[in-house]
Amino acid sequence: MNKITMFFVYAAIAVTLTGCGMFGTTTINPNYTSANPELMRIGGETPGNKEPEHLNLGSYCLQVVDKWKADGKTPDGQMIWTKDSFRKVTPCR
Repeated sequence: MNKITMFFVYAAIAVTLTGCGMFGTTTINPNYTSANPELMRIGGETPGNKEPEHLNLGSYCLQVVDKWKADGKTPDGQMIWTKDSFRKVTPCR
């Protein structure tokens, strides 16, 4: 009697897992977007680096250099580009 009960329990578990596997396997498409594309971009070629920017902040000046770098790949093989921003205090001209 105990073996028959265990057989039905295992059979019920197998049927449940099979049913969940067949009907619950919808694939979620990844969404590779950024709220600010000036900081991160997905795919394509290397974004262009702009010339260093010099800001006059009153008593001192600041040089800002932005550089794009490859920062890995998405699961579907697209390149992830991120921007590094370097700041340096410089004498005002």
